[in-house]
Amino acid sequence: MRIATSQMYSRPTSLMTQLTAAADKTQTQIATTKLGITAATDAAAYIKLQQIARATTGDATYKSNITIAQGVNAQTDQTLESVETQMQRALELATRAKSDTLSDSDRASIGKELDSIRDTLFALANTKDDIRGQPLFGGATGDTAYVKNADGSISFAGTGEPSAIPIGDGESVQPTISGERVFSPAGADMFAILGSLSDALKSGTNVQAAGAAALDGINASLDTVALARASVGARGARLDLQADRLTEVAETRETTRSGIEDTDIPTAVANLQKTLTVLQATQASFSKLTSVSLFDYLK
Repeated sequence: MRIATSQMYSRPTSLMTQLTAAADKTQTQIATTKLGITAATDAAAYIKLQQIARATTGDATYKSNITIAQGVNAQTDQTLESVETQMQRALELATRAKSDTLSDSDRASIGKELDSIRDTLFALANTKDDIRGQPLFGGATGDTAYVKNADGSISFAGTGEPSAIPIGDGESVQPTISGERVFSPAGADMFAILGSLSDALKSGTNVQAAGAAALDGINASLDTVALARASVGARGARLDLQADRLTEVAETRETTRSGIEDTDIPTAVANLQKTLTVLQATQASFSKLTSVSLFDYLK
């Protein structure tokens, strides 16, 4: 009976090769903390990982947009608060203007302060956001929200509503509000109201009537600003909710990804130890086999 040397060595050699490859793979998985899934090794898992990666990239963009929108939204509310403060002072001045005991100097002083408030409101109306450099209260286009005309009047220069920012699949939000809904809605044009009262005070004509009309207009304007702040606040709350939702979705997605792709280190270490034990035993057996002479093998 003849036994070929290749037959005597082939099986243990093949086994050692397989065990060495398995040990190397497990060591790599432990070192990288990843299972190294490819389309060839696990097509279904690979496709799922690609879907997760795309969703993660998309949500990263939405998160960035939400951060921008939150910043613009907060600045809008702060600016509206300043508008409210200016109009409350204008209300105090209009109340004084109704008094019939005002001297010419008093009227001039109130008129001058009203002009100052009007200028401040004009500047506030043209505030640009700190993040994008766009007008807070502008329309869909244009670099300026309000302009002063040749006759001294102030008018809205934009068109349409401020651009919305995407914050999710099929979801977007306007972080700010059009100036037409704050400074110059029908019947409550702040600039015209303050300008008319200032002109009446300077001329001394129909001051009490002008003061009464201004009081009505200023109160209406304050109501408008309060509504605008409420609207902006609601948008801010929506942004916060969406940010929280994206965080929760990201955590769930990460758990899914980890379960598919990450190495279970304790299990991998145990498997490596088993593989190395078998490999060492196989190597020992092979070494013993190769030390036996052909004569001893045939006895």
